[in-house]
Amino acid sequence: MSTHVLGFSRNWTPLLLAAPRGGVSSPPDPATAGNDAGAPTAPAPGGEGEPHSRHRDARLGSTDKELKAGAAAADSAPTAPGTPWQRGPRVEVMDAAGGSRNPLPRPCRVLVLLNPRGGKGKALQLFRSHVQPLLAQADVSFTLTLTERRNHARELVRAEDLRHWDALVVMSGDGLMHEVVNGLMERPDWETAIQKPLCSLPAGSGNALAASVNHYAGYEQVTNEDLLNNCTRLLCRRLLAPMDLLSLQTASGQRLFSVLSLAWGFIADVDLESEKFRRLGEMRFTLGTFLRLAALRTYQGSLAYLPVETVVSKMPPCPARDQQVQQGPVDAHLVPLEEAVPSHWTVVPEQDFVLVLALLHSHLGSEMFAAPMGRCAAGAMHLFYVRAGVSRATLLRLFLAMEKGRHMECDCPHLVYVPVVAFRLEPKDRKGVFAVDGELMISEAVQGQVHPNYFWMVSGCRESPPSLEPQASPRRRPPPAEHL
Repeated sequence: MSTHVLGFSRNWTPLLLAAPRGGVSSPPDPATAGNDAGAPTAPAPGGEGEPHSRHRDARLGSTDKELKAGAAAADSAPTAPGTPWQRGPRVEVMDAAGGSRNPLPRPCRVLVLLNPRGGKGKALQLFRSHVQPLLAQADVSFTLTLTERRNHARELVRAEDLRHWDALVVMSGDGLMHEVVNGLMERPDWETAIQKPLCSLPAGSGNALAASVNHYAGYEQVTNEDLLNNCTRLLCRRLLAPMDLLSLQTASGQRLFSVLSLAWGFIADVDLESEKFRRLGEMRFTLGTFLRLAALRTYQGSLAYLPVETVVSKMPPCPARDQQVQQGPVDAHLVPLEEAVPSHWTVVPEQDFVLVLALLHSHLGSEMFAAPMGRCAAGAMHLFYVRAGVSRATLLRLFLAMEKGRHMECDCPHLVYVPVVAFRLEPKDRKGVFAVDGELMISEAVQGQVHPNYFWMVSGCRESPPSLEPQASPRRRPPPAEHL
């Protein structure tokens, strides 16, 4: 469940904020803001309030402080605009799996994409009050860009010169990260672009990806400002971890990529129908759940999947056809949608469902611990479905227990869970909608496959998930930022 990118009334997007040397300025008073979202118009060299060029190399000057109070370093100094960027030495960090990954450099430059209308509409204020001071302490400079409309972030990253940035920071809900990843995959240089490290700072309604990263880092489950603070501290620590990517193909020929989930039925309906209550934050989903329970319905369709144990037993993947005309990774486990699924796939005999959920990570929202069974192996995802016949009371009990990850202890015979590497879902009557990372998709046949360790995210996880397929190519290391 996630937040959508909504409109922003101004006709400019970049906002350059800078703190004076030697410390962090106090957040400006929202009452003095120069636009509807409370964003001050930063002075530009050409005159006060002049719009800034998106490609101007803006930097946040600060002393080189460590996150712990009182610690200082002498090997870094603020960089004035217009001077060559001097990178600190890159340090190789060994992960628990024995591989190495490059952390973000110090000092560090990031592009922040922020949706000022996401969640409760307070993302910009939260950035100034919670994120900016920590970035200044950690010597992370930034350019802040406000999204104006749906798919604006997608358009921006498609055209952005990524060599200016060490990472792309997304401050909103999961929908904005969905836009960014798909924008990167639509670039001519997508193979290089998707390796640009990403960071999720929660400011939407669901914040499932941020909650999952928080969980992998070993933090307790928190919400709102506490979750934002934890994720900002992970950015300041600069460590990176590989994340899986879900490739989706639809009957209409569309191909898109998911960083979190695909939902059909009850969950998708709650996510999208509660959009009108987004000012309630996380409470919108609670209200939406009760409303949908009152009018509980079922959805007819066929579901098939390729279970993890079939891949582990080294069953050969199905040869994909016409993959050469598609941009992006080859979906080797999938056959065209007009063909029957391969014989070694599992076909679910039931045809009536209450919900189907394919989930890449641990959380479906900051207070929805959907996958307590542990992180899947790289290249696998969690598949849940609830068969028709479940009572309203049982379904409510499942969702209430999900907050603490105890829904699997309810022993509900209608709830089925299986780890898979690919799936196919074909709605029969076109009822219901799909929600991909919280974003609406029309109801049509869809299939998907997980691609392991496909992009990099800021993360504090202590270990990377084991590889599902030993014969797969080794995990890619992100190249130095100056090459991206």
